[in-house]
Amino acid sequence: MRTAPTTRLAHLPLERRARQPATEVQLSLVVPIRDEAPNLAELHRRCRAALGEALRWELVLVDDGSRDGSDELIRELERLDPRVRGVHFARHCGQTAAIQAGIHASRAPLIATLDGDLQNDPADLAAMLEALGDNDAVVGYRVRRMDSLVRRASSRIANSLRNRLSGDSLRDTGCSLKLFRAEAVRSIPLFEGMHRFLPTLLRFHGYSVIEHPVSHYPRFAGRSKYGIRNRALRAFIDLLAVRWMRSRIVRPPLASEGLPGRDRANGALRP
Repeated sequence: MRTAPTTRLAHLPLERRARQPATEVQLSLVVPIRDEAPNLAELHRRCRAALGEALRWELVLVDDGSRDGSDELIRELERLDPRVRGVHFARHCGQTAAIQAGIHASRAPLIATLDGDLQNDPADLAAMLEALGDNDAVVGYRVRRMDSLVRRASSRIANSLRNRLSGDSLRDTGCSLKLFRAEAVRSIPLFEGMHRFLPTLLRFHGYSVIEHPVSHYPRFAGRSKYGIRNRALRAFIDLLAVRWMRSRIVRPPLASEGLPGRDRANGALRP
C-alpha cells in the first residue's frame, strides 16, 4: 500500500498518539450505504488519502439492505484493508438505523459520520479534529454547495424552520459530515428520523457543539435516495417531536457549584 500524502493530521500531538496501544483505534468513520456500489472504491481511496498513517482509523460501512452489490464490495474492501469494517442489515432499515448501528459498532473515542455519495470530503476531518478542543461535537456546514437551486433554496427554508421550532441556531442541519465524542453521541437515544437532529439533541442535554465550514461536491455516481418530496413531511413531523422533547427536558435549578457533569453554558446536568 502506498504511503498517503501528508495531511494536517500529521500536526496532531504525537506524544498523545505514542502513549496509546498500537491496536487502539483513534477515529471511526461511519458511513451508511444504500446502493452505493459505484462510489465505494473511491470513498475508500479518499479516506486513505486524507487520513493515511497520521492516526489510527477505521472505516465502518453500514450496508442498509443494498441491492446493487454494495454488500459484496464492502466484504472485498474488508479483505483488502483491515481498517475497513462492514455492518450488514438483512433488509433496508433506514438512515437512522444505519447511523446508530455504525456508532455502536465503532471502537474509537471519536466518531465521524459522512455520506457514501462522496459529496463530503474526508480531508475536512483534519480541521474538524483540530477545532474540536474541549467540545463534544463539531458539525460541518457546507460552503459553495454543489446542489441544484431548488435543493439549496429548500435547504435554507428547512434550516430556518428547524432552528425556529427547535430553538437551535445551526447553519446546516442537513450536512452529514459531523465529528462526535463517542460517549456523548452514544448517550442520545435515537428514534426514526432523529439522526438529522443529533447536534440539537446533544445541546439539549448540555453537550457543547460547534460548527465548522466544510467543502461540498457533486454526487460522484448513482442517484440520491432522498429528495424534497420523500422527506419533507416526515422531517417536519420529526421536528415537532424534537420540539416536544425540548419542552419536556428537566433542568432542576442547582443550589451549589462543582457538581460532576455540569454543563459549562447553562447549568444543565449531563446524563
